[in-house]
Amino acid sequence: MTGKYTDTTFDFVIIGSGFGGLCSGFILADEGYSVCIIEKNKQLGGNLQVFSRDKVIFDTGVHYIGSLDEGQLQHQFFKYFQLTDKLKMKRMDADGYDIIRFPDGKEYKYGMGYDNFIKILVTDFPEEKLAIRTFCDKIQEICRLFPLYNLEENISPEYINNTEFREINAEAYIASLTNNVRLQNVLAGSNPLYAGVKNKTPLYVHALILNSYIISSYKLVDGSSQLATLMARNIRQRGGELIKNRKVTGGVFDDEGLLTGVTLADGSMIKGKNFISNMHPAATIDIFGESRFLGAYRKRVKALENTISSFSMYISFKKDSFPYMNHNVYYYMVEDVWSGTHYTTEKWPEGFFICTPASSANESFAEGMSVMTYMRYEETEQWAQTFNTTSEVTSRGSDYEQFKKQKEELILVELEKLYPGIREKIVDVYSSTPLTFRDYIGNYDGSMYGILKDSNEPMRTFINPRTKIPNLYLTGQNLIFHGILGVTIGAFVTCFNFVDSKKIIDKVKNA
Repeated sequence: MTGKYTDTTFDFVIIGSGFGGLCSGFILADEGYSVCIIEKNKQLGGNLQVFSRDKVIFDTGVHYIGSLDEGQLQHQFFKYFQLTDKLKMKRMDADGYDIIRFPDGKEYKYGMGYDNFIKILVTDFPEEKLAIRTFCDKIQEICRLFPLYNLEENISPEYINNTEFREINAEAYIASLTNNVRLQNVLAGSNPLYAGVKNKTPLYVHALILNSYIISSYKLVDGSSQLATLMARNIRQRGGELIKNRKVTGGVFDDEGLLTGVTLADGSMIKGKNFISNMHPAATIDIFGESRFLGAYRKRVKALENTISSFSMYISFKKDSFPYMNHNVYYYMVEDVWSGTHYTTEKWPEGFFICTPASSANESFAEGMSVMTYMRYEETEQWAQTFNTTSEVTSRGSDYEQFKKQKEELILVELEKLYPGIREKIVDVYSSTPLTFRDYIGNYDGSMYGILKDSNEPMRTFINPRTKIPNLYLTGQNLIFHGILGVTIGAFVTCFNFVDSKKIIDKVKNA
């Protein structure tokens, strides 16, 4: 590996093969640039990584994708990336792709399409039609303010042009629409998609993410890693290089402060003219050296609050024992859907996200189930000095395994209430903690979605793709917003520093 690239200087070296890094690599390679993507893990894709237990494929981060109907935004992006005819996808239940369930057993369904979304909720809240319609109108109004979200070429790095919208708080706005507390919680019920915090999360985050799923929701059949595999293939077809299982440890600079290369853990170097980091901005600062960044920028980035992490449980089922669910369930044991990020260990968990992965082998019965619930990094801090991935396998010890088993049991008790008899259908149970997120994704605290956006200080949490190192840029979930759609948009924003934005947007529109 070392010798192969000794004499090569790439136009772009991209650090991290999360979907934002892959999208950036494709855009640049498609425009004729030489591209090299470096990934520290054995598997490409960041949150697209999957794993298999008992012959069941489990997704680690991407459980469903929105905006994939013909002509919709992510569909157009996927056509541009030449993915649509190769992806195995399954459209979710139109009359309830997400179900919000509360402690009293009452369930509320999110319907696909705004008219359907309103119609279904109005049947549960007949006196609240105006509030529900006003909510949907506001969501769509906010989405229209984002140029690239609408494939418009007038792109500003300040991706909401009106300060007022950056400062609207999601929970406060929803509460202003209606005095019906249950409806307030239903309209915010899918907030684990962005780890929403009651007094901080801006309405635009809620709007951009919820809108993409309301207009259409899909599962990726047989796992989300197909996205990474297909993107890698398309990048290679355009002359791009992808290096797996190599960790970037530092940068090499010339006398003028320009990056000329990155050093890898094996002692080798990859040379480049421009560099894009798909890592968390704080991790990027550490790798390239704090002295290379302005003190005020460095302090701001390192002081930014990250979203909470997750405890994830993966269940494999006996054959044909548990029906496949073509929807997701947001299950709450408390009335307030915003309270989970501030749980107490005595009352953990307060709620969780449940889905059954789609498999081409069996459309009627689920092969497995994924359950995710909030967990703070501090709960696993006593094992913080350990590190464990498929590339570097180590044990965290029996006390760590016991900790996981105790947490698994607490979740199983609740699942048994929701699905009586589920234990009898289980082959085995596996789980991951914030440490797993930390080790595989590279966030110091295992944050699910990176930097927490704050309606109280919107510009403080704004991350510019440019850095003070002239040829080092940022991309990924911290730039615009997270998720497949968010990092796709972020990749375009980053690449517009190098390519003609109008030309590229036209390519996407006409794909």
